Amino acid sequence: MQLALQWRGSVASKIFPGILLCGGLGVVVSLFDYFGFSVSWKGFDILITNVSYNLVLGLLLVFRTNSAYASYWEGRKGWGTITASIRSLGHLIWVAIAEAEPKDREGKVSALRLLVACAIAIKLQLRQQPINSELEVLITQEQLLHLKAVKSTSLQLAVWVGDYLQQQYNRKLVSVNQLTAMNGLVNDMLGSLTTCERILSTPIPLAYAIYLKRLLLIYCISLPFQVVNTLHWWTSPIVVILSFVLLGVEEIGTEIENPFGDDANDLPLDEICATISQDIEDLIRVNSQKQLSINNTELELTPHSSSVGLPN
Repeated sequence: MQLALQWRGSVASKIFPGILLCGGLGVVVSLFDYFGFSVSWKGFDILITNVSYNLVLGLLLVFRTNSAYASYWEGRKGWGTITASIRSLGHLIWVAIAEAEPKDREGKVSALRLLVACAIAIKLQLRQQPINSELEVLITQEQLLHLKAVKSTSLQLAVWVGDYLQQQYNRKLVSVNQLTAMNGLVNDMLGSLTTCERILSTPIPLAYAIYLKRLLLIYCISLPFQVVNTLHWWTSPIVVILSFVLLGVEEIGTEIENPFGDDANDLPLDEICATISQDIEDLIRVNSQKQLSINNTELELTPHSSSVGLPN
């Protein structure tokens, strides 16, 4: 019951003008009927009760909703692949790449944060938003200037990750099999980006959208004229309820067709990116603390020099 009354996430505010129009028309038709004017037209009756018309309208609504949800679900699977690829790649970078010098650990940390930057850049790219502070804190000033000069920031970040992996292979710190596996994860991430871009650039054909809206408009406008003889003053409430249902279903399809925005019904990309960032930071922090503990233990076990036994 609480969910049925929830305002956030519903499309009621967006379809309210259409409902108001239909309800107002129902009131006007009821007034004409009350004062004895015949406003019921047999043509409307035939139109509303016509099986073919209702079937076409129903099929179009089903097609609209199914098509939109297919885009929504495919987008969610794409982001699932992005998340899994970044987690797996982060783990491999940390455990598989050897540390020949003290600065190698800093290089690992920078590479891991580039992975987080990739996820954020993909989110911003899909939302057609510019680089923001969320991305700036993860990269150097030089990298930031370079990103502002390119069109696909996520692709450039992936190139930098690939360059880092190749450098470690050239230094013999990672095997060819490990390099292949890690590059495969980068490619999976870019493949998911391409999938999301395809969803974004392929909305429902305009002809379908226009035709469906026209059929809904005809149906909702003609409905009061068909039911006024039976419902009288109940015409407006019934028309409001039916228009709320039909216009709501159509609006839901429109809203989830692009699942990468920041509406309540879109994918929670901010939360997904925050989770990825937290996972990577946990990986860095926990393993750094573990390594520090190992180093301290080794220092404690190292024998100290003593003057005992030295010749006079």
